[in-house]
Amino acid sequence: MIKTILRDAEECPDFISRDAWPPNSPDLNPLDYSICSILEQKACAKPHKTVESLKRALIKAWDEISVKTLAKIVDDFLKRLKVCVEAEGGHFE
Repeated sequence: MIKTILRDAEECPDFISRDAWPPNSPDLNPLDYSICSILEQKACAKPHKTVESLKRALIKAWDEISVKTLAKIVDDFLKRLKVCVEAEGGHFE
């Protein structure tokens, strides 16, 4: 899928101009609006004494995220894009 997107971007360089894409928009980044909160909730449920312990907990939490959950997050992306357009690139919840 990523290769297709990159290929399409090369074939259609004006598809989305830099000026049209909201810079650093956490509302449009699935890692920011969804995945990070899942990881934080699972991995940080208890304090960690070492960075290695936290790393292991994060990897375990990532592995526990179901494909169904990831599919829902991806499916919600188009809805988020539409809301962003309606908000004219402004903040939305």
